[in-house]
Amino acid sequence: MHEYTSRVQVWGLSCPGSPEEVSRARRWTRDILRDSPLAEDAELIVSELSSNAILHTASGRNSGSFHLSLSVTPQVIALSVTDDGGAGTYPKVEDQDEEAEHGRGLGMVNAIAHRVVVHSSQGAHTVTAELFTSNRPGAHPC
Repeated sequence: MHEYTSRVQVWGLSCPGSPEEVSRARRWTRDILRDSPLAEDAELIVSELSSNAILHTASGRNSGSFHLSLSVTPQVIALSVTDDGGAGTYPKVEDQDEEAEHGRGLGMVNAIAHRVVVHSSQGAHTVTAELFTSNRPGAHPC
């Protein structure tokens, strides 16, 4: 492969911070990954991360927004959601009891994805979930 040639494809989407936009984010993800066996997992991850941004950060306030990035290589699908910050807490997986109505989303993302990374910058958070394809060297087929 030529040093300036890349097989990475990257898409981005910015959404107003309203609950209806979560379904838009799911459709967008499904449309891009329609031929991938990981499309359903990716759609679920985007739904959870987008919902968390709206529910727990300034993204869900008036004039708030959240931003998605989807990167695809032959080895990995990386899904990132960046919120508007203002939560005062760092996104983390929490153990919840069976009766809890909230707090399981990031745990579910962590269980589905092969890797989850949280990055903070100037109060905003970007949560990136990676799904490895079967083409990854040494990986088991998904």
